[in-house]
Amino acid sequence: MSGERELRSLFWRILATLWLAIALVAGLSTLLGYALQQDAWILDRYPGVQSLAQNWTQVYEQEGEEAAQRFLERHKRRFRIETQVLDSNGHPIVSGTFPARSAAFEKHEQKNERRLPWRRLTEDYTSPTTGETYLFIYRIPHPDLFAWQRETMLWPFSAVVIALVVLTLFSLLLTLSITRPLDRLRNAVHDLGRTAYQQTSLARLARRRDELGLLARDFNRMGERLQNLIDSQRQLLRDVSHELRSPLARLRIALALAERAAPEERERIWPRLTQECDRLEALISEILTLARMDADPGAARPIALDELLKQLQSHAQLSAPEQQIQIQVPEHLSLYGWPDMLERALDNLVRNALRFNPADHPIEISGHIRDHQLELSVRDHGPGATETELPQLSTPFFRGAKQTAPGHGLGLAIARRSAERHGGTLQLSNHPEGGFIATLRLPLANAAP
Repeated sequence: MSGERELRSLFWRILATLWLAIALVAGLSTLLGYALQQDAWILDRYPGVQSLAQNWTQVYEQEGEEAAQRFLERHKRRFRIETQVLDSNGHPIVSGTFPARSAAFEKHEQKNERRLPWRRLTEDYTSPTTGETYLFIYRIPHPDLFAWQRETMLWPFSAVVIALVVLTLFSLLLTLSITRPLDRLRNAVHDLGRTAYQQTSLARLARRRDELGLLARDFNRMGERLQNLIDSQRQLLRDVSHELRSPLARLRIALALAERAAPEERERIWPRLTQECDRLEALISEILTLARMDADPGAARPIALDELLKQLQSHAQLSAPEQQIQIQVPEHLSLYGWPDMLERALDNLVRNALRFNPADHPIEISGHIRDHQLELSVRDHGPGATETELPQLSTPFFRGAKQTAPGHGLGLAIARRSAERHGGTLQLSNHPEGGFIATLRLPLANAAP
């Protein structure tokens, strides 16, 4: 529940941030529009005073004072605007359309301008013909000015409201496009924690070409690897329990027989008990070796392959002196990795070949570089494996139908895990000329001829 609350909190934080940014822009636009409603803007846009100074000056200079006075009176009747025109010395040029007021009233009017029923504006105009400067004083009734402002600002305010609605929807979609993938990732993490992860749950998200799609693809690879490791560990535990049950059962039977047997019979049973204990110890050792493959092996270091292969050859001849081992590896071929891990892998491949190789044919170990990879192959001349068994041979505890020699089916699994830890692969196949061949393919970045 806490994760869900955090996601919802993130959702609202992103949405609120975007919406507040939009509201701030709209508010600033409104304030800017309000600022533009000042005197200069009204003088330039209001129909009753727009071009009034220019038209009156032209009538006054061409037709005289009486015509200029009649012009102002007609203009007042049409627009309900009172006008007074002063010269550069502050004296009235014509009577104007202001009502007659006393000097005290004029002074009181200037002090209480905000309480009056009109808006007072002033404008200077210089005649382009005579160069005289005139001062125009206007009185615009507030109701007329407010009505004009409402008509003028109706569409801008409507546009702002529509823009807010559209941008809010856009912000909502943008927020959902961020939080919904995070919610799917959260569900995938929960599934992975319950070991029930399915890659299809992030299939749509992984197709995105942004950072969230990249994160989903990386998470898919991580989840696939973790799920495979969990599945392999579960399978290993099941296989281990199954494999340990047989030697333990034989030990129980042998111990029960030894308890009831005579001293002479016990002497025959003790070697059997020892043999079962040795088999059980060997099985546990191989299981531990396979389990340690997933541990951190430490830093890689150079491996002298020719020395390692010579040691394997000497060990194999001690355990099977009748077998011959031929090594065809270029001199001074080295590999960067983990010597113990690679030695176990090659030792298991050689031991697997010794179980099936006839004594009159040698076991061939070869190494060369091909396609930017270092290939180490171990070939025997045995019966090989069927095509259906080849993909399963490196599975822990799998034993082929032709395998009659003792073994637990872990050698090839250990070799495969060793190759994977070195960044390579293990390829198992039947040789075209007969026999079985196991090839370790390791990246050339880890090899140095």
